[in-house]
Amino acid sequence: MTDTGAGNRQAALETFLRDRIAAAGGITFAEFMEHCLYHPDYGYYMVPRQRIGKEGDFFTSSSVHALFGRLIARQLRQCLERLAAPALTVAEQGAGEGHLALDILDAMRAQAPDLYRSLRYRIVELSPDNRRRQAELLAAHHGVVEWCALEDLVGMEGIFLSNELVDAFPVHLVEKVSGDLREVFVVNAGEGFGEELRPPSMPALAAHFQWLGVSPCEGNRAEVNLAAPRWLRQVAALLQRGFVLTIDYGLPAAELYAPFRRNGTLLAYHRHQVSEDPYGRVGAQDLTAHVDFTSLQQAGAECGLESLYFGEQYRFLMSLGFVEELLALEARETDPRRAQALRMTLKNLILPDGGMGETFKVLVQGKGVGTPELLCARRLRDLPLP
Repeated sequence: MTDTGAGNRQAALETFLRDRIAAAGGITFAEFMEHCLYHPDYGYYMVPRQRIGKEGDFFTSSSVHALFGRLIARQLRQCLERLAAPALTVAEQGAGEGHLALDILDAMRAQAPDLYRSLRYRIVELSPDNRRRQAELLAAHHGVVEWCALEDLVGMEGIFLSNELVDAFPVHLVEKVSGDLREVFVVNAGEGFGEELRPPSMPALAAHFQWLGVSPCEGNRAEVNLAAPRWLRQVAALLQRGFVLTIDYGLPAAELYAPFRRNGTLLAYHRHQVSEDPYGRVGAQDLTAHVDFTSLQQAGAECGLESLYFGEQYRFLMSLGFVEELLALEARETDPRRAQALRMTLKNLILPDGGMGETFKVLVQGKGVGTPELLCARRLRDLPLP
Protein backbone atom coordinates (compact mmCIF):
# COMPACT_ATOMS: atom_id res chain seq x y z
CA MET A 1 0.00 0.00 0.00
CA THR A 2 1.35 3.44 -0.94
CA ASP A 3 1.84 5.88 1.93
CA THR A 4 0.09 8.91 0.44
CA GLY A 5 0.98 11.03 3.45
CA ALA A 6 4.69 10.39 2.93
CA GLY A 7 4.35 11.07 -0.77
CA ASN A 8 2.57 14.36 -0.11
CA ARG A 9 5.26 15.42 2.39
CA GLN A 10 8.01 14.61 -0.09
CA ALA A 11 6.28 16.62 -2.81
CA ALA A 12 5.77 19.54 -0.42
CA LEU A 13 9.44 19.49 0.59
CA GLU A 14 10.52 19.39 -3.07
CA THR A 15 8.35 22.45 -3.76
CA PHE A 16 9.74 24.24 -0.71
CA LEU A 17 13.32 23.50 -1.77
CA ARG A 18 12.79 24.57 -5.37
CA ASP A 19 11.19 27.84 -4.24
CA ARG A 20 14.01 28.48 -1.77
CA ILE A 21 16.65 27.76 -4.43
CA ALA A 22 14.91 30.02 -6.96
CA ALA A 23 14.69 32.86 -4.46
CA ALA A 24 18.36 32.57 -3.41
CA GLY A 25 19.79 31.67 -6.79
CA GLY A 26 21.15 28.44 -5.31
CA ILE A 27 21.78 27.23 -1.77
CA THR A 28 24.72 25.49 -0.10
CA PHE A 29 24.50 21.75 0.28
CA ALA A 30 24.55 22.28 4.05
CA GLU A 31 21.30 24.23 3.85
CA PHE A 32 19.81 21.61 1.52
CA MET A 33 20.71 18.82 3.96
CA GLU A 34 19.35 20.84 6.88
CA HIS A 35 15.95 21.14 5.23
CA CYS A 36 15.87 17.49 4.14
CA LEU A 37 16.54 16.21 7.64
CA TYR A 38 15.11 18.85 9.97
CA HIS A 39 12.42 20.88 8.21
CA PRO A 40 9.78 21.16 10.96
CA ASP A 41 6.95 19.89 8.76
CA TYR A 42 8.63 17.63 6.20
CA GLY A 43 12.11 16.72 7.47
CA TYR A 44 13.24 13.09 7.65
CA TYR A 45 13.78 13.17 11.42
CA MET A 46 10.83 15.40 12.26
CA VAL A 47 7.79 13.53 10.94
CA PRO A 48 6.40 10.14 12.06
CA ARG A 49 8.07 7.27 10.20
CA GLN A 50 9.90 4.01 10.90
CA ARG A 51 13.58 4.89 10.69
CA ILE A 52 15.41 2.20 12.69
CA GLY A 53 15.30 -1.59 12.46
CA LYS A 54 14.20 -4.16 9.92
CA GLU A 55 11.16 -2.13 8.84
CA GLY A 56 13.11 1.13 8.72
CA ASP A 57 16.05 2.47 6.77
CA PHE A 58 19.07 1.49 8.88
CA PHE A 59 20.23 -0.34 12.00
CA THR A 60 22.03 1.22 14.94
CA SER A 61 24.22 -0.62 17.44
CA SER A 62 21.57 -0.18 20.12
CA SER A 63 18.95 -1.76 17.84
CA VAL A 64 21.09 -4.87 17.32
CA HIS A 65 20.94 -6.14 20.93
CA ALA A 66 20.52 -4.86 24.49
CA LEU A 67 24.07 -6.01 25.29
CA PHE A 68 25.41 -2.87 23.61
CA GLY A 69 23.64 -0.66 26.16
CA ARG A 70 24.52 -2.92 29.07
CA LEU A 71 28.23 -2.69 28.28
CA ILE A 72 28.02 1.09 27.93
CA ALA A 73 26.27 1.18 31.30
CA ARG A 74 29.31 -0.56 32.79
CA GLN A 75 31.57 2.27 31.60
CA LEU A 76 29.07 4.94 32.67
CA ARG A 77 28.91 3.42 36.11
CA GLN A 78 32.69 3.62 36.55
CA CYS A 79 32.67 7.26 35.43
CA LEU A 80 29.77 8.21 37.71
CA GLU A 81 31.35 6.50 40.71
CA ARG A 82 34.56 8.44 40.09
CA LEU A 83 32.64 11.73 40.13
CA ALA A 84 31.06 10.82 43.48
CA ALA A 85 28.74 13.84 43.51
CA PRO A 86 25.37 13.84 45.31
CA ALA A 87 23.47 14.73 42.12
CA LEU A 88 24.66 13.19 38.87
CA THR A 89 23.30 13.45 35.36
CA VAL A 90 23.55 11.30 32.27
CA ALA A 91 22.48 13.45 29.34
CA GLU A 92 21.86 11.83 25.96
CA GLN A 93 21.35 13.93 22.85
CA GLY A 94 19.63 12.42 19.84
CA ALA A 95 18.39 9.30 21.62
CA GLY A 96 16.53 7.90 18.60
CA GLU A 97 13.63 5.74 19.73
CA GLY A 98 15.12 5.38 23.23
CA HIS A 99 16.51 1.84 23.03
CA LEU A 100 19.99 2.76 24.25
CA ALA A 101 18.55 4.74 27.16
CA LEU A 102 16.30 1.82 28.08
CA ASP A 103 19.14 -0.71 28.07
CA ILE A 104 21.41 1.58 30.10
CA LEU A 105 18.74 2.32 32.69
CA ASP A 106 17.65 -1.32 32.96
CA ALA A 107 21.27 -2.30 33.60
CA MET A 108 21.82 0.50 36.11
CA ARG A 109 18.66 -0.39 38.04
CA ALA A 110 19.64 -4.08 38.20
CA GLN A 111 23.35 -3.72 38.91
CA ALA A 112 23.70 -0.41 40.78
CA PRO A 113 20.33 0.38 42.40
CA ASP A 114 21.69 3.08 44.73
CA LEU A 115 23.34 4.89 41.84
CA TYR A 116 20.20 4.48 39.74
CA ARG A 117 18.03 6.10 42.42
CA SER A 118 20.29 9.17 42.58
CA LEU A 119 20.54 9.53 38.80
CA ARG A 120 18.86 11.99 36.43
CA TYR A 121 18.74 10.77 32.82
CA ARG A 122 18.05 13.84 30.68
CA ILE A 123 17.29 13.52 26.97
CA VAL A 124 17.85 16.31 24.46
CA GLU A 125 15.66 15.52 21.46
CA LEU A 126 14.69 17.73 18.54
CA SER A 127 12.23 15.35 16.87
CA PRO A 128 8.64 15.32 18.23
CA ASP A 129 8.18 11.83 16.75
CA ASN A 130 11.23 10.50 18.60
CA ARG A 131 10.17 12.16 21.87
CA ARG A 132 6.83 10.38 21.64
CA ARG A 133 8.50 7.00 21.00
CA GLN A 134 11.00 7.58 23.81
CA ALA A 135 8.27 8.45 26.31
CA GLU A 136 6.41 5.22 25.50
CA LEU A 137 9.50 3.03 25.66
CA LEU A 138 10.91 4.57 28.85
CA ALA A 139 7.66 4.67 30.83
CA ALA A 140 9.06 2.25 33.43
CA HIS A 141 11.80 4.79 34.24
CA HIS A 142 9.52 7.83 34.44
CA GLY A 143 10.95 8.91 37.79
CA VAL A 144 14.47 9.09 36.39
CA VAL A 145 14.03 10.27 32.79
CA GLU A 146 13.18 13.80 31.73
CA TRP A 147 13.45 15.82 28.52
CA CYS A 148 15.17 19.17 28.25
CA ALA A 149 16.83 21.63 25.89
CA LEU A 150 20.60 21.54 25.48
CA GLU A 151 21.05 24.85 27.28
CA ASP A 152 19.15 23.49 30.30
CA LEU A 153 22.18 21.30 31.07
CA VAL A 154 24.36 24.24 32.13
CA GLY A 155 26.44 23.39 35.19
CA MET A 156 25.81 19.64 34.94
CA GLU A 157 28.05 17.08 36.57
CA GLY A 158 27.99 13.67 34.98
CA ILE A 159 28.21 12.23 31.47
CA PHE A 160 27.15 13.66 28.14
CA LEU A 161 26.39 10.77 25.77
CA SER A 162 25.64 10.62 22.07
CA ASN A 163 25.33 7.64 19.73
CA GLU A 164 25.10 8.33 15.99
CA LEU A 165 24.29 12.00 16.46
CA VAL A 166 27.14 13.93 14.84
CA ASP A 167 26.97 12.05 11.53
CA ALA A 168 23.55 13.63 10.93
CA PHE A 169 24.73 17.24 11.33
CA PRO A 170 24.42 19.10 8.00
CA VAL A 171 27.72 19.31 6.12
CA HIS A 172 29.15 21.63 3.50
CA LEU A 173 30.47 19.93 0.35
CA VAL A 174 33.70 21.24 -1.13
CA GLU A 175 36.10 20.33 -3.93
CA LYS A 176 39.71 21.32 -4.59
CA VAL A 177 39.93 22.70 -8.15
CA SER A 178 43.20 24.06 -9.57
CA GLY A 179 44.49 24.52 -6.06
CA ASP A 180 41.47 26.52 -4.87
CA LEU A 181 38.59 25.47 -2.63
CA ARG A 182 35.17 25.45 -4.28
CA GLU A 183 31.82 24.78 -2.61
CA VAL A 184 28.92 22.74 -3.93
CA PHE A 185 25.72 24.76 -4.35
CA VAL A 186 22.39 23.06 -5.06
CA VAL A 187 20.42 24.49 -7.98
CA ASN A 188 17.20 23.65 -9.77
CA ALA A 189 17.71 21.41 -12.80
CA GLY A 190 14.70 20.31 -14.82
CA GLU A 191 12.33 18.44 -12.51
CA GLY A 192 15.06 17.75 -9.95
CA PHE A 193 18.18 19.26 -8.45
CA GLY A 194 21.68 19.84 -9.77
CA GLU A 195 25.01 21.15 -8.53
CA GLU A 196 27.28 24.09 -9.26
CA LEU A 197 30.79 24.70 -7.93
CA ARG A 198 31.16 28.24 -6.65
CA PRO A 199 33.50 30.21 -4.39
CA PRO A 200 33.01 29.22 -0.74
CA SER A 201 29.97 30.72 0.95
CA MET A 202 32.03 31.68 4.01
CA PRO A 203 35.69 32.10 5.03
CA ALA A 204 35.10 29.55 7.82
CA LEU A 205 35.46 26.68 5.32
CA ALA A 206 39.08 27.44 4.39
CA ALA A 207 39.79 28.39 8.01
CA HIS A 208 38.53 25.00 9.15
CA PHE A 209 41.14 23.15 7.08
CA GLN A 210 43.88 25.50 8.27
CA TRP A 211 42.82 24.77 11.86
CA LEU A 212 42.86 21.02 11.20
CA GLY A 213 46.18 21.06 9.41
CA VAL A 214 44.89 18.93 6.52
CA SER A 215 42.84 19.63 3.40
CA PRO A 216 41.38 17.75 0.42
CA CYS A 217 43.69 16.80 -2.43
CA GLU A 218 43.36 18.26 -5.91
CA GLY A 219 40.19 16.98 -7.57
CA ASN A 220 38.77 15.44 -4.41
CA ARG A 221 35.35 16.11 -2.92
CA ALA A 222 34.98 16.27 0.86
CA GLU A 223 32.53 17.17 3.60
CA VAL A 224 33.09 19.97 6.12
CA ASN A 225 31.09 19.57 9.33
CA LEU A 226 31.36 23.02 10.88
CA ALA A 227 28.54 22.18 13.27
CA ALA A 228 30.46 19.36 15.01
CA PRO A 229 33.25 21.35 16.72
CA ARG A 230 30.75 24.14 17.44
CA TRP A 231 28.47 21.62 19.15
CA LEU A 232 31.31 20.15 21.20
CA ARG A 233 32.40 23.59 22.40
CA GLN A 234 28.84 24.18 23.58
CA VAL A 235 28.78 20.84 25.41
CA ALA A 236 32.12 21.62 27.05
CA ALA A 237 30.80 24.98 28.24
CA LEU A 238 27.69 23.36 29.75
CA LEU A 239 29.64 20.63 31.54
CA GLN A 240 30.96 21.71 34.93
CA ARG A 241 32.71 18.40 35.58
CA GLY A 242 32.43 15.01 33.99
CA PHE A 243 32.78 13.06 30.76
CA VAL A 244 31.72 13.33 27.13
CA LEU A 245 31.20 9.97 25.37
CA THR A 246 30.71 10.15 21.60
CA ILE A 247 29.97 7.04 19.51
CA ASP A 248 29.70 7.37 15.75
CA TYR A 249 31.13 6.19 12.48
CA GLY A 250 34.05 8.25 11.36
CA LEU A 251 37.80 8.70 11.05
CA PRO A 252 40.68 10.92 12.12
CA ALA A 253 41.10 13.88 9.74
CA ALA A 254 44.23 12.48 8.06
CA GLU A 255 42.26 9.40 6.98
CA LEU A 256 39.01 11.23 6.24
CA TYR A 257 40.74 13.57 3.79
CA ALA A 258 43.21 10.99 2.44
CA PRO A 259 44.07 11.23 -1.30
CA PHE A 260 42.29 7.95 -2.16
CA ARG A 261 38.97 9.18 -0.74
CA ARG A 262 37.99 10.89 -3.98
CA ASN A 263 34.25 11.36 -3.41
CA GLY A 264 34.02 11.93 0.33
CA THR A 265 31.75 9.87 2.57
CA LEU A 266 28.27 11.34 2.08
CA LEU A 267 25.63 8.60 1.75
CA ALA A 268 21.85 8.24 1.70
CA TYR A 269 19.94 5.36 3.35
CA HIS A 270 16.47 4.18 2.40
CA ARG A 271 15.01 0.74 3.25
CA HIS A 272 18.55 -0.52 4.01
CA GLN A 273 19.69 0.43 0.51
CA VAL A 274 22.74 2.69 0.30
CA SER A 275 22.91 5.40 -2.32
CA GLU A 276 25.35 8.16 -3.24
CA ASP A 277 22.48 10.32 -4.56
CA PRO A 278 21.37 12.83 -1.90
CA TYR A 279 18.85 14.48 -4.24
CA GLY A 280 16.39 11.62 -4.61
CA ARG A 281 13.60 10.95 -2.11
CA VAL A 282 14.12 14.30 -0.36
CA GLY A 283 12.85 14.07 3.20
CA ALA A 284 12.27 10.32 2.84
CA GLN A 285 15.88 9.11 3.14
CA ASP A 286 18.57 9.58 5.74
CA LEU A 287 21.65 11.61 4.80
CA THR A 288 24.90 11.07 6.70
CA ALA A 289 28.62 11.73 6.49
CA HIS A 290 31.54 10.27 8.45
CA VAL A 291 32.53 12.16 11.57
CA ASP A 292 35.90 13.90 11.72
CA PHE A 293 37.08 12.83 15.17
CA THR A 294 40.20 15.01 14.97
CA SER A 295 38.00 18.11 14.93
CA LEU A 296 36.17 16.88 18.04
CA GLN A 297 39.43 16.19 19.85
CA GLN A 298 40.97 19.54 18.90
CA ALA A 299 37.85 21.52 19.75
CA GLY A 300 37.59 19.69 23.05
CA ALA A 301 41.21 20.37 23.96
CA GLU A 302 40.66 24.07 23.37
CA CYS A 303 37.71 24.00 25.81
CA GLY A 304 39.20 21.99 28.66
CA LEU A 305 38.13 18.52 27.49
CA GLU A 306 40.99 16.03 27.67
CA SER A 307 40.89 13.02 25.34
CA LEU A 308 40.90 9.95 27.60
CA TYR A 309 40.12 7.24 25.04
CA PHE A 310 39.71 6.95 21.29
CA GLY A 311 39.35 3.63 19.48
CA GLU A 312 37.25 1.29 17.41
CA GLN A 313 33.91 0.09 18.77
CA TYR A 314 35.06 -3.54 18.85
CA ARG A 315 37.98 -2.67 21.17
CA PHE A 316 35.67 -0.59 23.35
CA LEU A 317 33.12 -3.39 23.72
CA MET A 318 35.66 -6.18 24.12
CA SER A 319 37.41 -4.28 26.93
CA LEU A 320 34.08 -3.84 28.71
CA GLY A 321 33.43 -7.60 28.78
CA PHE A 322 31.75 -8.43 25.48
CA VAL A 323 33.08 -12.00 25.36
CA GLU A 324 32.09 -12.83 28.95
CA GLU A 325 28.59 -11.44 28.39
CA LEU A 326 28.20 -13.34 25.12
CA LEU A 327 29.19 -16.62 26.79
CA ALA A 328 26.79 -15.97 29.65
CA LEU A 329 23.93 -15.29 27.24
CA GLU A 330 24.75 -18.44 25.28
CA ALA A 331 24.87 -20.52 28.46
CA ARG A 332 21.28 -19.50 29.24
CA GLU A 333 20.09 -20.46 25.74
CA THR A 334 19.02 -24.12 25.57
CA ASP A 335 18.18 -24.21 21.86
CA PRO A 336 21.39 -24.58 19.75
CA ARG A 337 19.80 -22.82 16.79
CA ARG A 338 18.83 -19.83 18.89
CA ALA A 339 22.31 -19.81 20.44
CA GLN A 340 23.84 -19.69 16.97
CA ALA A 341 21.46 -16.90 15.93
CA LEU A 342 22.45 -14.96 19.06
CA ARG A 343 26.14 -15.30 18.18
CA MET A 344 25.53 -14.08 14.64
CA THR A 345 23.48 -11.12 15.87
CA LEU A 346 26.04 -10.00 18.45
CA LYS A 347 28.91 -10.50 16.02
CA ASN A 348 27.58 -7.51 14.09
CA LEU A 349 28.65 -5.23 16.95
CA ILE A 350 32.32 -6.18 16.73
CA LEU A 351 32.92 -7.17 13.10
CA PRO A 352 36.06 -5.46 11.78
CA ASP A 353 37.00 -4.91 8.11
CA GLY A 354 34.38 -2.27 7.46
CA GLY A 355 31.72 -3.66 9.81
CA MET A 356 30.20 -1.92 12.81
CA GLY A 357 33.09 -2.94 15.03
CA GLU A 358 35.67 -1.03 13.01
CA THR A 359 33.71 1.69 11.22
CA PHE A 360 32.26 2.96 14.49
CA LYS A 361 34.63 4.78 16.83
CA VAL A 362 34.31 5.79 20.47
CA LEU A 363 35.72 9.00 21.91
CA VAL A 364 35.77 9.64 25.67
CA GLN A 365 36.76 13.10 26.88
CA GLY A 366 36.93 14.38 30.43
CA LYS A 367 36.72 17.73 32.20
CA GLY A 368 38.00 18.11 35.74
CA VAL A 369 38.30 14.34 36.23
CA GLY A 370 42.04 13.76 35.92
CA THR A 371 43.26 10.80 33.89
CA PRO A 372 41.36 7.74 35.16
CA GLU A 373 42.17 4.24 33.92
CA LEU A 374 38.94 3.60 32.07
CA LEU A 375 37.60 0.08 31.75
CA CYS A 376 37.18 0.57 28.02
CA ALA A 377 40.87 1.41 27.69
CA ARG A 378 42.09 -1.98 28.92
CA ARG A 379 44.35 -3.65 26.39
CA LEU A 380 42.82 -6.72 24.82
CA ARG A 381 45.84 -8.84 25.68
CA ASP A 382 45.40 -7.94 29.35
CA LEU A 383 41.77 -9.08 29.55
CA PRO A 384 41.18 -12.19 31.67
CA LEU A 385 40.15 -15.29 29.76
CA PRO A 386 36.54 -16.27 30.49
